Amino acid sequence: MPAVPIDETELYQRASEILAAALPGSALGDLQPLQGGTSSITYHSTVTSAAGATERVVLKVAPAGLAPTKNRDVLRQARLQRALQGTGVPAPRVLAEHPGSPPEIPPFFVMSFEDGDCVEPNSLPSDAQLPAGEVRLRELEAARIIGVLHSLDHSALDLGNEPVVTPAEELDRWVQSYAATDEDLQAGNEEVRDLLLASTPPPASSTLIHGDFRLGNTLSKGNTVVSVIDWEIWALSDPRVDLSWMLMMCNPDKTLGRPIADGMPSNEELIAVYEEARGSKVEDLNWFAALVRYKQAAVTCLLIRNARRRGQATTMVPPVALLASAKELLGG
Repeated sequence: MPAVPIDETELYQRASEILAAALPGSALGDLQPLQGGTSSITYHSTVTSAAGATERVVLKVAPAGLAPTKNRDVLRQARLQRALQGTGVPAPRVLAEHPGSPPEIPPFFVMSFEDGDCVEPNSLPSDAQLPAGEVRLRELEAARIIGVLHSLDHSALDLGNEPVVTPAEELDRWVQSYAATDEDLQAGNEEVRDLLLASTPPPASSTLIHGDFRLGNTLSKGNTVVSVIDWEIWALSDPRVDLSWMLMMCNPDKTLGRPIADGMPSNEELIAVYEEARGSKVEDLNWFAALVRYKQAAVTCLLIRNARRRGQATTMVPPVALLASAKELLGG
C-alpha cells in the first residue's frame, strides 16, 4: 500500500487528546508542517499549559498507508529518546505518544522543540560559514557526546532486546543495496566489496549507535550542542560504524574532493575527545572508514535509481570518489 496524505484534522484531534491526558488543562495550537525528512512527517506547534505557559513542540508522524517499520517506526524513536533522558546524551523530551491503527491511521509522538541551529559546517556556502571557533568547539562537543552515547549500558536502559547488527551484517546490507541499483551504477563497487568481505573484522562489543551521527543531526547554540536529533536508524552495533561516519563528515580525505570548514578539528583531536568520554581506546578504524564510504556510495546510487524511476532529473553522479577512497583505505 502506498503512502497517502495525512488526515491533519484527525491527527490534531488525537494529539490534543493525548496531550490533555499527559498535561491536564493544556491546549494544542495549530499544526504547521516542517520541511525535510523522508521516513516520517514532522509538524511543529505550541502547547499552552493550564497556568498559561506556552511551549513549542514537534510532532513526528509515521507515513499514512505504510507499515511503521524500520526507519518509519516513530514509536521506536520515542522509546530511545525517553531512555536517553538524564544519560548525558541530549535528546528532545517525549511528552506524549499515540499508537494509531497502522497503516491507515499512523502512530506519532510529541516531543519538546529544542532551540538551536542545525548545520553541517562543511556543506555551508562561502557566504554563510560559521566562525572557525564555533566549528571547532561544536565538533569537539559532538565527539564527546558520541563517546558518552557509546559508553551507555543499553541493557540498563531497557534497550537490550534490540537485535545486534554485526559488521558483516552491516556490510551485507549495503552489498544488497548496490545489487538493487541499475547495472551502470554498480561499476567499480565489486572490487571494494570483495576487499571488505575479505577483511571483515570479528564483532566487537555492541553499543547504542545513532546511525547517522554528525553535526548536521544536532542542534547547537553558539559553541554548544544542545540536542541530538533524527534517531530514526539507531541500533545496537559496532560503535566504529558511528565514529567512522562522523569522521568522514568532518575530515573527508583528499580523494573525496570535499571542502573542510575553517576550524575543523583533526581526526586525531576528535578521536582523543571521543576516547576520553567513552573511557576506552578505539582501534582498527580503516575497515570501518572504508565501509561507511561504500555505504554512502550505495545510498547515492539508490537515490539516482529512484530519481530515474520517477522520471526526475538529478545532478548526482555515480560515486567514483567514494569507492576510490574506500579502496585506498583497504590497501587495494
